[in-house]
This record gives sequence, structure tokens and C-alpha cells, in this order.
Amino acid sequence: METIISLPKAPKVIKQLTPTRALLEIDKLYPGYGLTIGNALRRVMLSSLPGAAITSVKIKDVSHEFSTLPGIREDMVEIILNLKQIRFIVHGDEPQSATLKVKGEKEATAKDIKTSSQIEVVNLDAQIATLTTKNASLEMELNIEKGIGYVTVESRRRDKQETGVIAIDAIFTPIKMVKFDVEDMRVGEKTNYNRLIFDIETDGTIAPDEALKNAADLLMEHLKMIAKPAEASIIDGEPIEIKKEKTVKKETVKEDFDGAKMKIEDLKLSNRTQNILLINHIKTVANLLRLSKDDLLDMEDLGEKAVKEIKKSLGKLGLTLRQEE
Repeated sequence: METIISLPKAPKVIKQLTPTRALLEIDKLYPGYGLTIGNALRRVMLSSLPGAAITSVKIKDVSHEFSTLPGIREDMVEIILNLKQIRFIVHGDEPQSATLKVKGEKEATAKDIKTSSQIEVVNLDAQIATLTTKNASLEMELNIEKGIGYVTVESRRRDKQETGVIAIDAIFTPIKMVKFDVEDMRVGEKTNYNRLIFDIETDGTIAPDEALKNAADLLMEHLKMIAKPAEASIIDGEPIEIKKEKTVKKETVKEDFDGAKMKIEDLKLSNRTQNILLINHIKTVANLLRLSKDDLLDMEDLGEKAVKEIKKSLGKLGLTLRQEE
């Protein structure tokens, strides 16, 4: 009977649809893991990746968001909606300020925003307003902050704002769209393994593959905390001791062997064999011991010669690969 959950291949970009949109594929997921991992990563990408956005604006001669300005086609509501679409890369964690001053008959775009060296405007062609007369002018001060997800004005607890400052709902997330599809694929004799395909579109402040990696890193940090031993609980001020069940040691499993915690690099394998293992997320000897010879041969570019090399290195430590049932 199978007792080990095999690990998938590393993600790879299979098609770059646009500079900000790509298809990424994860192969050889254990049956059922495509939906489990796909849904988790999608939710994290949409809700938890950091970004930067305009959180408030002060426009000359405008006291509230329902005002209008002479010589400007858009009203304040439209202008604020346009400001929400401007994407920034902010270096540092402190709030930053920027200004916009335009005069005459022209289109005001994000390219007209004057920023400090701490701020980069990504979508320079984003439209802000249309000035329709030679005497028209538009001046504004922008406050730009970093954050996570979508944050409404009501949820931001602030001191009373300066007169004329209009707070804006902030779209911090750098993700515009994420969807995924799960397909069955053959691994050895089994045909029910999963292939996970992500379709990711960002706002240009981060690449699609980087967004996937950051989401995975964030999930891993949470799972590492969950994997830690449970601490004593407290009920009514009194600590409750959590008893741990004793485990029975098995001679066939070398869990107590310190060498099983060694890194793959410590096996002194050839660079080619070592790189193939690392690409497939086999980073420790403990990971390697969970695999059989057939599992290794399923890895792309890893053949009999490399398996023989791995067995020899493990043999020097008194270890062996998992035996097929």
C-alpha cells in the first residue's frame, strides 16, 4: 500500500499571454491536491499580497467629492475612480506624497504625476482627467501608502482629516485576476494525478510567477506555525497540560537518524543530480528517503545513472530509498 505523498514539480510558465498575464503549470500533484493547493493559492493571491495605492487626495478649489471644476470634462467622482486605477511601486514602508499640476487643453495622465525617488508610477498612460479649455487647470496632492487587499475609507481609523482632503477606498492588491484549472495526468501507471494550471494577471507591479511564489511563501509561513508542537492551553487562568502520545519506533524508519535532517548538498552529489532534486523540492535527505526508485525516475532528466549515484551516497550513511510495495 502507498504510504507516502509524492511531491509535485516546480511551477513553470507555459505561456506569456501579455507582459502582465501568464499561464503557469504545476505537474505531478498527488490525486486531489490540485484543487486543494489551487484554491488555497488563489485565495492568498487575491487577498494577501501587498501593494501600493492612493489613499487620499487634495484638489485645489475642491471641498468634497461631488464638486466640479470649470474646464474639466469629468466630475470629481470620475476623477477619483481614475486615481484608483493608478499603480505604484513604493520603496520603503512610510506613506509617500506626490503632486500633479496641469494647465491648458490636454489629457492629464499618470505621467504628469511628480513623485519622489521612493515612488515609481507603473501605468503612466492611465487617464486622470480631460482639460477642455486653454484656461483650465488641475492641481492635486496625492497621499500614497502600502497595504494589503482592498481597504475602504470606513475601515481606516484616522484622525480628523484636513479640510479639503478626500479619502479614497484603496485597491492595494497587485492581482487583477486569478483562475485555475485542474487536469488529470499520467504518472507511472496511475492516470489520476493532477496538473494544476494557473491563469494570473497582475497590475504590472509584480510578475505573475512572482505573485505565485509570494503566495506560496506566505502559506508556508502559516503552515510552519501550525506544524509546531502545541503549547499549553489556559482555561480560567489555569494552564492545561497537553499530553503527547508516545510513538513506537520502527526499525524500518530511520526518523531518529540525525543524518535524515541533512541537506541534499551534504550528500556531495554531482551538480546535475543535485540541481534536479532541488528543482523538484527535494531539499533534505529526509525528503529523499520518502521516495522510491520509480519516484526518482519519474523526475525529468533524472535517469538510472543518477539514481545509482543517489543510492551510493545514501548507502554510505546506512540509508536506503523507500521500497516499492
